[in-house]
Amino acid sequence: MARNTDPVLKQCRSLGIEPAVIGLNKKSNRTFSRAGKKVSEYGNQLKEKQKAKFIYGVLEKPFRNNFEKAKKIKTGTTGDNMMILLERRLDNVIFRLGYGRTRTEARQIVDHKQILVNGKCVNIPSYLVNAGDVIEVKEGKKASQRYKDILEVTEGRIVPAWLEANHENLSGKVLEFPTIDMIDVPVNATLIVELYSK
Repeated sequence: MARNTDPVLKQCRSLGIEPAVIGLNKKSNRTFSRAGKKVSEYGNQLKEKQKAKFIYGVLEKPFRNNFEKAKKIKTGTTGDNMMILLERRLDNVIFRLGYGRTRTEARQIVDHKQILVNGKCVNIPSYLVNAGDVIEVKEGKKASQRYKDILEVTEGRIVPAWLEANHENLSGKVLEFPTIDMIDVPVNATLIVELYSK
């Protein structure tokens, strides 16, 4: 599988993202400057797309597919719908519930068949959760040291209002679909729509 192997903090600096957005508690002392260069309209649009792809850990083809799906949704704007689709991904939900320190770790947990959705094993990170879905860590994995370590790190993380987490049982429930107001990702989706609409 293709993946971006550039240093994470370097990518955060170049895209102007705080490492906390992707679940890292690290701080970078370096600054990334373009030495006063003006960024074109296209440059700004491309940067927003790269930010969204980097934060959610999605490659170009599935990202484009999400955009095409969002265009077909009759209610709301394409940009908002695209962000909501990205937020509903199973790997993102595991991260949001606090069962993965980063989205990358959450994706690995899903890949390794450690997650049940409504009692069935799902190992597809891009699986879209629905309202009412119950998500939990497999019974045999709940007592593992890995999850104790993860919960120690993610203890202070705020679970979004559209999700409900039960940390004692390592489970969670999707209460409703997220709205754009509930998504705290620093991405201007309108610019991405403009980029793809050219």
